[in-house]
Formats: sequence, C-alpha cells, structure tokens
Amino acid sequence: MNMKIALIQMDVTYGDPKVNFARVGKWVMDAVQTGAEMVILPELWDTGYDIERLDVLADKDAKATTEFLSDLAKQYNIGLIGGSVAEQSKDGIKNTMLVLNQNGELVHKYSKLHLSQLMGEHLHLVEGQDGADFELDGVPLAGFICYDIYFPEWLRKSAVNGAKVMYVAAEWPKQRIDHWQTLLKARAIENQCYVVACNRVGTDTNNEFGGMSMVVDPLGEIVAEGGSEEKIVLAEIDLDKVDDVRNRIPIFRDRREERY
Repeated sequence: MNMKIALIQMDVTYGDPKVNFARVGKWVMDAVQTGAEMVILPELWDTGYDIERLDVLADKDAKATTEFLSDLAKQYNIGLIGGSVAEQSKDGIKNTMLVLNQNGELVHKYSKLHLSQLMGEHLHLVEGQDGADFELDGVPLAGFICYDIYFPEWLRKSAVNGAKVMYVAAEWPKQRIDHWQTLLKARAIENQCYVVACNRVGTDTNNEFGGMSMVVDPLGEIVAEGGSEEKIVLAEIDLDKVDDVRNRIPIFRDRREERY
C-alpha cells in the first residue's frame, strides 16, 4: 500500500495566528496540487515559539483551529496531521497535535508529553496526558512533537502497538540540527517503521530553525529531505515495507522485555 505525503516546511509568523492561518491554507492547497494524500504541518504553526504570550494567543480547546483544519481536510479529501497548535485547556496551555481524516473528522489529539526545560517550555505549558497512537484508514500510526524524539522509550511504546508510521511535528533549532537528523534515523531503524518529520524554517526573536524535514524508511534510509528554505517536501512511502522489514529482522520477537 503506497501513500503520497507532503511535509509543509514553512516559516511561521511570530505571534500572529491570523497570518499563519492564511499561509497554511495556501500551503495545503499547493500540497494537494502535487497529488498528496496526507499532509503534515510543523509544530506551533499558529503562533510560532511565542510561548510567553500563549496565555493570550492560545485557542480555547483548539476549537477554531480544529474547525479550520477540518474544513481543509474535507475540502481537499486528505488526511491532515495538523502539526501542533497552542491550546488553552482547563488544565493550562498545551502544545497539541490535531489529526483529521479525509471527511474532516477529528480522529486524534495529542498534547506534547515532554517539555523542554532548555527552551523554557515547562514555565509556560502543561504536559499532555494523551496517548500517541491513532489510526487512519485502518493503518496504525502515531504522532509526536519535537523534543519527544529524545525519548526512545516513548516512541517504542507505539511501535510495540503496531505503528507503521510515526509523524513528528517540530520547531527544531538550527544549532542542533545534527541531533534531529541522527535521532530521526535512529527512531526509524530501532522501531522498523517510517518516520515522517516536519520541521519549520525561519527565525523569531530568539531562535533560528533548521528545516531539514525528513522521511526515513524502516531501514533508516532517507526517502526525502528538505533543506533550510521554505518548501513542500514530497515522499511516497510503501507501508508493506514495514511488515517486510519486521519479518526479515525480527527485533520485536527478540526483545527481552522481562529484563527491562
């Protein structure tokens, strides 16, 4: 089973959801014209890394953002991994991934579990309590946000549950882009699945973001990769390859979970 995926490696206007909504609408339209069946956006595409003002900028229960993404998915008949957005919840402000199916139905929400102290996220956000796993068209998938990929045990949980593709939305800094590339390949190899990771580009008042969005196959080979500029990164993946690799190299059967 093949699937054509578009990763929208875009710049984000700092602290201005109105501008970013308009830009995402245009990017998604352009992605669909390439024949993409699935589209993924980067982390916090609505506000950028303006985390000190998220108490003002965050969307209450992500309602308006969900409606916007739902309309796009339904209009273009695509699956949409809505990157992540700032959500004002009853528990506090969360960094939340929204997943929509081709009918525009919200099928999954995941709020970032691991908050980066280095970036000060723990001072402004609350961690999510959601699981990372979901399904689209009967295919087991999982979604993660940026810093999550430093925690292999968190992604392994989804692989054990059968995830064939792990989607990652990020605002990963340029100065650590080598970590990004290495970690994504490692997560694909050790979990024998595709990793589809969309990172933003551009700068804000404190950071420069590295792009290099990647699609990595279950053997760690790079299927597609972006540079450091705005672009749509296209890849076609073969989901049957996941089963083939897992059967040929049976690491899940060789695990000794009782020892760890």
